[in-house]
Amino acid sequence: MASLKAVNATNFDLEVVESTKIVLVAFSSPGCTPCKAIAPILEEIAGEMKGIIKVVTLNVDEDPELRVQFGVRPIPTLKIFDSGKVAGTFIGAKPKSVIVDWIYQTIADWS
Repeated sequence: MASLKAVNATNFDLEVVESTKIVLVAFSSPGCTPCKAIAPILEEIAGEMKGIIKVVTLNVDEDPELRVQFGVRPIPTLKIFDSGKVAGTFIGAKPKSVIVDWIYQTIADWS
């Protein structure tokens, strides 16, 4: 997920909680094979949905306190934040169409 903006404990509030956009946070780890598998998918989604959501990544190895705070156990875990609150959670590596459907459904349900 090299081209996605990385967030961490230092900038999480600014980039996610205080964001005026809906934010998808990918909780992942560099050593996680499923995380590597969905990285290109998330990069595509970030580009295609640029006006709708912001996609960022958080390395749970470097910021375990955020992993605990948001109840992230298995990775990859995707969480959608809207106005600083978790609007939806998606666990695991799935095809792009499944992730995109989940994003749209979560946004529709949360609105």
